[in-house]
Amino acid sequence: MLYPELFKSLEAVRWNMETDVPWSQFDASKLSEEQAQTIRMNAITEWSALPATEMFLRDNRHDSDFSAFMSVWFFEEQKHALVLMEYLRRFRPDLVPTHDELHNVRFEFDPAPALETLTLHFCGEIRLNHWYRRAAEWHTEPVIKHIYRLLSQDEARHGGAYLRYMKKYLAELGDGARAAFSKIGVLMASAKRTAKALHPTNLHVSEKHFPRDTVQSRLPDPQWLERWLDQQIKFDDVWENKVIERILHNMSLLFERTFASVQELNRYRKEVAARLAAAPQPA
Repeated sequence: MLYPELFKSLEAVRWNMETDVPWSQFDASKLSEEQAQTIRMNAITEWSALPATEMFLRDNRHDSDFSAFMSVWFFEEQKHALVLMEYLRRFRPDLVPTHDELHNVRFEFDPAPALETLTLHFCGEIRLNHWYRRAAEWHTEPVIKHIYRLLSQDEARHGGAYLRYMKKYLAELGDGARAAFSKIGVLMASAKRTAKALHPTNLHVSEKHFPRDTVQSRLPDPQWLERWLDQQIKFDDVWENKVIERILHNMSLLFERTFASVQELNRYRKEVAARLAAAPQPA
């Protein structure tokens, strides 16, 4: 069981919202209206950890270990929403999200294969770590810069925890897990070929709510993410390549085989799929 160890390790490095955020260093002259509005959108986006947790618990009833870990992940992700809202409450109270705006991103996700969903979120944590690192560089106000650095570090640790569970499932399920992990790994490392940002909050997850079935589509400003990435924090090809490199590096560690490109990972995916297709089927 991984949960006790992960709880202990994450507890040891958890930051305190009152004492580890330098609230007294706030400089109003360095916070633009444009920047403040993006903090508001990110606060609402982070609130979507609530429906994501409900999805994880529903689709992982078979694994009490992983489900217990959700208590840690959910707490820390909701804390991200909370610290961004606290920043707004202190310094831009007119922009604090309303209850209805937060509740609007809580909707039921369709059931999906647990291993594929885990991999989506693992890659999503890598991507969010890099988005928040870039956001910390873009912002000019010192307190929010510090907050985004804290959040980026949390996302990296969450990705590491998910990787531990992926290794566990790989040992238990073999090629079935390899097929799921490599398929999603190829998808999430191929963002340059897509028109939109590849992150769990930007993927369609509920047929009955289509087309408002992504978290981003249910925000007060559904177009904000692309604008934030492309025009504001300028998450360009250099940063995108960093995400791809980290995904490929972690897939290499997971499968104990080096992948220098998405194409190499895709070839591996096809190898695994061929082995599964050739394996004797149970009677």
